[in-house]
Amino acid sequence: MRHFGHVSPAVRENLFHQEPAEFTAASPARLLAAALGATLYSPATRPKLAADIRKQADRGVVSMVLCLEDSISDGDVADAEDNLVRQFADLDALSAADGTEPPLLFIRVRTPEQIPDLARRLGSSARLLAGFVLPKFTQSRGTAFLDAVADAEQCTGLPRLYAMPVLETPDLLHLETRAEALAGISRTVGRHRDRVLALRLGVTDFCSAYGLRRTPDMTAYDIQIVAGVIADVVNVLSRADGTGFTVTGPVWEYFRRQQRLFKPQLRRSPFLEEGVEELRTALIEHDLDGLLREIELDRANGLLGKTCIHPAHTTPVHALSVVSHEEFSDAQDILRPERGGGGVMRSAYTNKMNEVKPHRAWAERTLQRAEAFGVAKENVGFVDLLTAGLQV
Repeated sequence: MRHFGHVSPAVRENLFHQEPAEFTAASPARLLAAALGATLYSPATRPKLAADIRKQADRGVVSMVLCLEDSISDGDVADAEDNLVRQFADLDALSAADGTEPPLLFIRVRTPEQIPDLARRLGSSARLLAGFVLPKFTQSRGTAFLDAVADAEQCTGLPRLYAMPVLETPDLLHLETRAEALAGISRTVGRHRDRVLALRLGVTDFCSAYGLRRTPDMTAYDIQIVAGVIADVVNVLSRADGTGFTVTGPVWEYFRRQQRLFKPQLRRSPFLEEGVEELRTALIEHDLDGLLREIELDRANGLLGKTCIHPAHTTPVHALSVVSHEEFSDAQDILRPERGGGGVMRSAYTNKMNEVKPHRAWAERTLQRAEAFGVAKENVGFVDLLTAGLQV
């Protein structure tokens, strides 16, 4: 699979200076963590889940979470597990028949005990499983969850099952317990570094602890108590010194038109230049202008990828994850071998200073994102990428 793989090769050639890399579940973890993109969540109760997964793959989705936790009621868990086993078998048969592989598939469980049990029940179709999402992850709960993933890997004989802990508990939100909670999580995931693919943020649960809910006019960063937690999670768990993990962006809850208090956040000019102002109107009508702003703020604050609950959100996430030609040019200049001694130079675009030592970590992360999402051609912008992704 690859990002924008659902777009024709001719269109990709016109869009990309460097095309997104192909990858599979067996690719290096560093590439998979960067390439998760818009991870689409789906309740495990869906009766046509196998068909839904294939449909979303055809639309460009490369990672999905099949949820047994908060998206379904407590009374539906047993039926949802049975449905997952059936749907994985159906998906395995379909994949074997036509040679196509599904997106990276993760199961979000409720308890550690579910993990090896589900792995055994999946049988041979467990080969389609990339790993598990571990909810309400804390130091005390985390070890049992991570050990269970290791047990599932052993019982299936798979070369690797990944874990994606979700950080969403009140002790992370409450100021008096936050530092200790983050330090404990850091120690726990650090001991399982090869297994933890990424850390996910449960911002809806953070808001719940204070009875809050952001409107479609606001991003997670406008809710100061939430923004503070995000900043501290990145501070402790996503450092660029080799100890950090990929941290993914919070879910965007809205996908239908709501009554607005504030002006739309999308500038008109980029859409006018491309002759697609109707696309801007459609994005605003579906409250996606707020999503686009939040994606930009995610990246500015050190997050990569995003939890998504609606297929309409995936293409905007991927379009805004593509590295611009200017970013790529700057990153390459900074990382040239002859720059190893440091120094400062004017960018090739002659609009900024590139300082080698302070900007090195940014450049390395930019090239990692470029491998996963590609590099746009010099005159290709977000609107071009979004339009191409939506027209398939």
